[in-house]
Amino acid sequence: MDADWPGHPPDFSKPPRGELTVAQVAAMIDHSLLRPELTLDDVTAGCEIAATHEVMSVCCKPADVVHAGRVLTGTDVLVGTVVGFPHGSSTTETKVFEARGALDDGARELDMVINIGRLRGGDHAYVAADIRAIVEVAATADALVKVIFENAYLTDEEKVVACHLTEDAGADFVKTSTGFAASGATMEDLILMRRSVGPAMQVKAAGGVRTLDTLLAMVAIGVSRFGATVTVAMLADAKERAAIGELRVPSGQATAAEAVTADAHQY
Repeated sequence: MDADWPGHPPDFSKPPRGELTVAQVAAMIDHSLLRPELTLDDVTAGCEIAATHEVMSVCCKPADVVHAGRVLTGTDVLVGTVVGFPHGSSTTETKVFEARGALDDGARELDMVINIGRLRGGDHAYVAADIRAIVEVAATADALVKVIFENAYLTDEEKVVACHLTEDAGADFVKTSTGFAASGATMEDLILMRRSVGPAMQVKAAGGVRTLDTLLAMVAIGVSRFGATVTVAMLADAKERAAIGELRVPSGQATAAEAVTADAHQY
């Protein structure tokens, strides 16, 4: 896995240009294991995929964190999990308890869902405190916090407010979606989110990132992490393109937007 990029580049507002390596693409992927019907055997298989392809992390259900950690022992793949998933409507105290338990079980990345109703109702102080409480718990284990907005339910103004609240609370990522709402990541939302946070904040796309073209197009506008279930297919495509020198970030937002539009029907 690339040690220098894209884990903590100095300026996330300046996306990479030109040719990438397969390792760089893999290091942007959180292999998602969140579907409710997944068994422990399914989780094992998913973790083995993550380890084989050296992705950044697996994102699994809280009950599966210990098991995922055992399967991934000896690898560089991080274990991540979700907090307040998928609706964000648990109390802050419940989210803190859930986060602390996940960290104790070995998780090192937490994808928390904001309280969507409180955000839409204008209770910004509540939303900020909710996020900050998880950030404070995560800091005790040097863990990252990604804050899921569930953009399908929000206006553009609310998305911008969520970005500001997340950044002010000290989280590491703003994230589009859970993957379980009516729609997932869109180019328009990602551009808005990238513009609404400072360069130290990362942006994660989730929900509908099903082809390498979509991923690369989103990298072009500053997205640095992706929730994905079709990891194997995307990285197989990446290896084929790399072999002929064609694993590249598209130049310009117009080209990137065209690629995402072409893939939108696959969500």
